Amino acid sequence: MSKVTNFFQEVGSEMRKTSWPKSKELTKYTVVVISTVIVMALFFTVTDLGISELFRWFLSL
Repeated sequence: MSKVTNFFQEVGSEMRKTSWPKSKELTKYTVVVISTVIVMALFFTVTDLGISELFRWFLSL
């Protein structure tokens, strides 16, 4: 049991050393991540639709 207690004490010690982002930075990072996810989702959707249409066209020949 002392190993578990020691583990959590060390976790707490490391968490106090951590540099947490400010609210403004966190908002900025969140917007960047969400924007990137949306752009990548749109890119892969368009690519998938294009490849699917290409295969349909090729198979209909």
